[in-house]
Amino acid sequence: MPRLFTALEIPRNAAMSLSLLRGGLPGARWIDVENYHITLRFIGDVDGRTADEIVDRLDRIDRPEFQIRLDGIGAFGSKKPHSVWAGVSPSPEMYALQAEIERICQRIGLPPDPRKFTPHVTLARLKSSRVDDVVHYLAGRGNFQTSAFTVPRFVLLSSRESVGGGPYLTEEIFPLHEALSVPSVSSSFLQPAKSLA
Repeated sequence: MPRLFTALEIPRNAAMSLSLLRGGLPGARWIDVENYHITLRFIGDVDGRTADEIVDRLDRIDRPEFQIRLDGIGAFGSKKPHSVWAGVSPSPEMYALQAEIERICQRIGLPPDPRKFTPHVTLARLKSSRVDDVVHYLAGRGNFQTSAFTVPRFVLLSSRESVGGGPYLTEEIFPLHEALSVPSVSSSFLQPAKSLA
């Protein structure tokens, strides 16, 4: 059975910006552009019945679309870096969606995710990169930022055991509903009430 996880997709223009960060770091295995994503919840290997139940519950999520931007880069593993990532600007809607997915997974009987949710896009896996090389790489690219983009859906992805992440297969798509725009307050609402006297 493939490993399952929920994720946000990266639109083409943001993915192209990320691709410009590739290179310049010895020992890095760069993730293919088409495999960029933001993991919301790693589910892992589950049986078909559990997978169906997860899909059924995720399909009931009713949340609005939201905007995020990719912001800054960093590395996981301070003493022995093992991956380089692009960060994601904080979004209350994204955190709320992730928390709801986490609650659903726990209600179905999956163990809680032991890691704190740290939204990011993995750019490269590091096998033999020296700390000094990673520091130098990050220092030259620290002000990375994309334009904000709308997240209209989240997906359930599957992966097979592979080197370096991917390829990922989209198993299910879960649309978010269009955010309602708040109408501007008409100036007529701002007039003082007329006296009834």
